[in-house]
Amino acid sequence: MTRSKSVWECRECGHRQPKWSGSCMMCKNWNSFVEEAVFESKFTLPAKPSANKPIPIREVSAKGFHRHKTNIGEFDRLMGGGTVTGSLTLVGGSPGIGKSTLMLQVSSAFAAQGLTVLYICGEESAAQTSLRAARLSINDEKLYLFNETSLTPIKNEIDALKPDIIIVDSVQILYKPEIPSSPGSVLQVKEVAMEFMHIAKGYGITTFLIGHVTKSGEIAGPRVLEHIVDAVLDFEGERHQGFRMLRSAKNRFGSTDDIALFQMKDTGLAEVANPSQAFLEERMRKVPGSVIVSALEGLRPFLIEIQSLVSSSSYATPTRRAVGFDQNRLSLLLAVLEKRVGYRLYTSDVFVSIVGGMRIMEPALDLGVLLAIASSFSGKAVDPETIVLGEVGLGGETRAVSRIESRLKEAIQMGFKKAVIPKRNLKGLSQDLQDKMQIVGISLVEEAIDALIGS
Repeated sequence: MTRSKSVWECRECGHRQPKWSGSCMMCKNWNSFVEEAVFESKFTLPAKPSANKPIPIREVSAKGFHRHKTNIGEFDRLMGGGTVTGSLTLVGGSPGIGKSTLMLQVSSAFAAQGLTVLYICGEESAAQTSLRAARLSINDEKLYLFNETSLTPIKNEIDALKPDIIIVDSVQILYKPEIPSSPGSVLQVKEVAMEFMHIAKGYGITTFLIGHVTKSGEIAGPRVLEHIVDAVLDFEGERHQGFRMLRSAKNRFGSTDDIALFQMKDTGLAEVANPSQAFLEERMRKVPGSVIVSALEGLRPFLIEIQSLVSSSSYATPTRRAVGFDQNRLSLLLAVLEKRVGYRLYTSDVFVSIVGGMRIMEPALDLGVLLAIASSFSGKAVDPETIVLGEVGLGGETRAVSRIESRLKEAIQMGFKKAVIPKRNLKGLSQDLQDKMQIVGISLVEEAIDALIGS
């Protein structure tokens, strides 16, 4: 009644084609095609009439829409005030960064409120997960561990237990027995995610899916997976550093591009209430190549340190490296320094790093990165009580940045006395801020270098 054939499907975007090729014509990724078996039925069932009817928007009821708070302040704020009933959230991150640890803490917070939590530990046994829970001092009666990878018994247990919260660790290890494909394949991941979407929406169960990431740092699986879920949370940070940043890449019930900062300790992930203080507490003052900038993630400003090292190169092609900053943006700023300011950097190796393991792509950091490079090249330190803000154009001009007042208020709260900002941002700036801090407006990169480093 059915016949099978094989197609090649892209792991990244889900594009299908009859033959293998080295590069996907849709997403342009290399070596992303895997062979999948597709079963086609010769018969089709007649379409059944749908019981759903169009409803005027004024008559749509939102009574079932409410949030559960975890009492983990940073997590609740990132989710928009708590998790929404029936929502589906995807949590991604590199191995060992803290995904399972955070989800166990979230499970304990829900169970402490009397909610029934089903934690599906597919990658680890229930005993291994319980050992981690013991290290985190988690021992709640309403928290159930279920070691299973087949979706059929998982659905049976969901029907029997009727949990309020489901956590799947991880979505790449689960599989549907009726699909002739290995766990983690494009087809299996897509189908498993669709099943949990129907469970979350149909039963009103808040569901979290933990996902792996690829070598490039993106969540593994087809792109359709990110469209299915309601929220996508990405873990960032170096495994060997204490700070972990949880970024909201997508959120249908809250703001996007917002972050929550945690610190990994023996007792689990602890909230960092004041990120600026955490990032600046180890900085050295009056050191060439160090500049403080005010970054903005979502609606939250915080201060970070940018470090640069410029040294003479012994090779014909000098090295340019950036950690936590866009490599292409670094090349642009070096070209501006050479062309507009006259710095001879073509014989020097240039290294730029954002302290704390953070990765920020905001253009407002341009002027800070440029001044850090100029400071290291000239051997002159920037005033440690000064912050720098501004986007840099190819003509060497500085462009205005968004939410300037909230950035300056954060700097004032941290005790900074001076700020160098684009001149356009001076318009409409409150007098109260100008009384509390010396604010210098500049139009060109040369003006900022003369003001902080000297000619």
